[in-house]
Formats: sequence, structure tokens, C-alpha cells
Amino acid sequence: MSNILINVSLSDEPAQKRPPAANWKNKNKQYRKKPREFEHRASSSLEGRNNYNHRTGQVLPPRQNGANHSAPQTSSNNTTLPSNSLCSASPSTSAQCQEKPNDSGNTKPSPPCSSSQKPTTTQSSSSSAAAMPTKFLAIDCEMVGTGPKGSNSQLARCSLVSYDGDVVYDKFINPPVPITDYRTRWSGIRQRDLVNATPYIEARKEILRLLMGKVVIGHAIHNDFKVLGYAHPGVLTRDTSRIPLLNRRAGFAPNEVASLKRLTKAIFNRDIQTGRKGHSSVEDARATMQLYRVVEEQWERTLASKAQNT
Repeated sequence: MSNILINVSLSDEPAQKRPPAANWKNKNKQYRKKPREFEHRASSSLEGRNNYNHRTGQVLPPRQNGANHSAPQTSSNNTTLPSNSLCSASPSTSAQCQEKPNDSGNTKPSPPCSSSQKPTTTQSSSSSAAAMPTKFLAIDCEMVGTGPKGSNSQLARCSLVSYDGDVVYDKFINPPVPITDYRTRWSGIRQRDLVNATPYIEARKEILRLLMGKVVIGHAIHNDFKVLGYAHPGVLTRDTSRIPLLNRRAGFAPNEVASLKRLTKAIFNRDIQTGRKGHSSVEDARATMQLYRVVEEQWERTLASKAQNT
């Protein structure tokens, strides 16, 4: 009697228990995608090194003794810096680039810092006063008379010009005492000029502030300083009425005290202080500066040699 083998097929199971073919295909697709996703994550996080284990489906940690590991960034103070730091590692800015906690307790990175913001410094010059025209001012003042018969002089106008003759200051000034003689023929001052003039105390402060530290040039300058109630340092004062070099250039005696009008006419062949309308303090100050510049180099050299000998 022969043995009969009967094969029982799984196809006899009910049809409703079989999963649809489409579901099996979708699962296969999911299973096939997983290894690729793990490989992509491992390669991107470990900079191209394939540390994915296909058997376990896990990403292995990086090797400890690998030669491709990058060293942590350190500042000049040997402190480790975060790789995503936006701030400079210089000691001057590292204190300003620390993360600060916000109100919720989380740390918030501070905005990017720049280490190039340094205070600019200007180079100081050691040149002599003659080589620094901005330190020179010429002054001329016009006076009016006060007191009996206008015998006392009071300041009524003051003009300051620069080395190049530009007007730095020019104002009518109201004296602190009543005026008895306007001296219009010489001063050029009239009553209407002082109606809204600057008070003497205020004008004096403005003028002295401009004269501070400057080389001041004037003709018979002691008269200008007298009405200002001021004494300028002698080493910074130049009086064109007492320069033998100018007198020699004009053809006058060395010790003669020549007027500004005569010196200007003799050296520049130009007339000033003409007519009956009075003097112009701006015109006189410019003429004084021009006279000084004629002998500036030789005069300053003479003053420097005298200072060394004393």
C-alpha cells in the first residue's frame, strides 16, 4: 500500500483574511526607504562618513581617535567657543558677545559684534607757530568817548580776521557807561549802530574765548587790550607798530612808531582810512595781518633765537 502525501495549500484560507496586494506593495516601499533615510542622515551629520549599521538599522557614534575630527574653536583666552558663534574671538569684544538669558529663562544669542570699531586718533603736529596759520588772528578795535568831553575810551566795535583775512568776529558793542563822544570821524561809529549792539560784558567773553591760545597780531595792540581789560601772553603777541623789519622795508627809521596807514601805503601802495566816514576795523585788521605776513618768517626766526638765548 503506497503512501499518499497530501499537500495542504494556504490558498484554502478565507479570502477576507488576505491583505490586499496594494498594501503589501506600500509596506515594501516603506521598508525599502528606511535604510536610505538612515544613510542620508548619517552621511550629512558625520560629514560624509558612512556610520550606518545596515544590520541593526542604527547610526553608530563617531570614532574617538579618528584623524578627521575637527578640533573645537578656542579663543585667545583658551576658552571653547560655540561653532555657530557670530562674534569675534578677540579679548576686546568677547565680553560683549556672551549669550544673555531672556525673560523666559532661555538663552538668546547677542547680535553680531564687530572688533573693527576702534576710536580714531589724529596725529599731533609738532610744527612751529609760523607753520600753523589757523593759530593766528589779527585784531582791531574802534573806540568811543565817555566821561567829561569824551576823554575815556570805551570799546564800540571789535573785528578779528584769520591768517587769510577772513572775518572771524565783527560786532558793534554797547559800552557799559553813557557815551559822550562817538568819535565818528575816526571810529566810524554812529548812534544808530549801537541801538541793538551786543552788551560789553557778553562781547568781551566772546572775544577772549577766540583769542585764547592764539598768536594775536595788532597795530599798537596795547590799546586794543586796554579797552578789553585783558593782557595776552607776550610770547603770543605781535605788534606791527614796533617791528624794525617793517620800518626798514618801508624806508622808515628802525625805532620810529609808524602809523598803520603810512606802513600800508609805503609797503603795499594802498590807501586805507580815507574819507570822513571813519575807519573800518575789518579793513585795519586785514592790513595788519598783511604787514605781519611780509616779515613773518624772518620775524619768527628772530623771536625764536632770542628765546633760546634767554
